[in-house]
Amino acid sequence: MKAIVITQPGAPDVLQLQDRPTPTPAPHEVLIQVKAAGINRPDVFQRKGGYPSPLGVPADIPGLEVAGIITQCGSEVSRWQPGQAVCALLGGGGYAELVVVDARHCLPLPANWSFAEAASLPETVFTVWHNVFQRGQLQPNETFLVHGGTSGIGITAIQLAKAHGARVFTTAGNPEKCAVCKKLGAEKAINYKTQDFAEVLATDGVDVILDMIGGPYTPKNIQLLKPDGRLVFINAMLGQEAEFNALDLMRRRLTITGSTLRPRDANFKAALAAEIEKHVWPLLESQKFKPVIHQVLPLAEAAQAHTLMESSQHIGKLILEVS
Repeated sequence: MKAIVITQPGAPDVLQLQDRPTPTPAPHEVLIQVKAAGINRPDVFQRKGGYPSPLGVPADIPGLEVAGIITQCGSEVSRWQPGQAVCALLGGGGYAELVVVDARHCLPLPANWSFAEAASLPETVFTVWHNVFQRGQLQPNETFLVHGGTSGIGITAIQLAKAHGARVFTTAGNPEKCAVCKKLGAEKAINYKTQDFAEVLATDGVDVILDMIGGPYTPKNIQLLKPDGRLVFINAMLGQEAEFNALDLMRRRLTITGSTLRPRDANFKAALAAEIEKHVWPLLESQKFKPVIHQVLPLAEAAQAHTLMESSQHIGKLILEVS
């Protein structure tokens, strides 16, 4: 099979199309003929050498989400059959023509969704559902802030929070991006290059914040939280360390938490997939959640796709199409 390989840690041009052996599914796995693969920030970190793959996952083929057709099932797989269209969460290896995955981490292709649209779902939906609704315990009528509103995480978090009855705020880097956030359901979209989000939202206060920025955002996030508020980290792009007042956290009963999805065990991901199918998939089929695809590029142009992602000029997801 053809696959995009990280030939060495470095810039996007280290991603090269190469031949690799076709993987064989274990008894609990399925083999998927990949039609489309989503691109995510962790892929960039892996390419640079900073995000190693879990044990048993190809270390040099990135890709955490795909959509395609099952071509072979392991002996223990009962739900799926060859020929079924699915999307799946992976530990890695998605930038390829074929990939194996735990059968429990597959979800049916949503009705009327293309493979490219479906490939935009697993990594972001799994991440948002766990961190916003499980760890953050977001409730209807609460206020919710997500930074980076036009990222894959952002467009997912805005729509899911809105669909569950929350008031949604977000930050983005220019007026066009802010307009897209409002169209997706954000009540306020703050241009962080011209406004201080902590000042704009000071009178509102926030119950739950999903943050991938860290660094100087952290004290501002804590400042915005209402009593019993929850701050959830999924990345710290501007810095891992920050100071806060522990007594203030105690007085307002604040919770600071966070998680990474990729290293979690297979049973955790299987349980998460089942909950997502129950609570999120109906929203997709009723069109309360819609895909936002910035561009679909051929698999061989993975390097160009990574360059575009690192420019932060995109709005929505970047997808690799596998012919």
